[in-house]
Amino acid sequence: MVLKERIIKERVKELKEVIENLKEISQLSQDEFVSSYKHYWLAERGLQLAAEILFDIGNHILAGYYKISAKDYEDILDKLKEVKVISPNLRNRLLGLGGFRNILVHEYLIIDRNKIYDELKTGLIDFEDFIKETISWLKKAK
Repeated sequence: MVLKERIIKERVKELKEVIENLKEISQLSQDEFVSSYKHYWLAERGLQLAAEILFDIGNHILAGYYKISAKDYEDILDKLKEVKVISPNLRNRLLGLGGFRNILVHEYLIIDRNKIYDELKTGLIDFEDFIKETISWLKKAK
């Protein structure tokens, strides 16, 4: 596989759009959010998409540029840190995102809405920092 800058830029654009929509929902109070199926479902799906896009970008960089295969989501983060695409600090902040994504996809009936709200309030900056660090790496990799 060859690294395709166009693919990374398209995914980054998609991730930015998801983040902007999630920011709107994050302005709700916790009570408003928890009591609204519509907002909860939008947030749940948006967070799932954000995680999927992040891992897709990471996997594309690893396979296309470094010819590295990752075995799972956390391994993608570890390898991105090892090759200096993302910082150790960001890797640590994103650790657990793969498990969170799996819960959203496979254990959706038992998710605590308050945890989704907490992720909305605290986790969006991590996605934004991933974009910044990935774009910075991409400029150097050219």
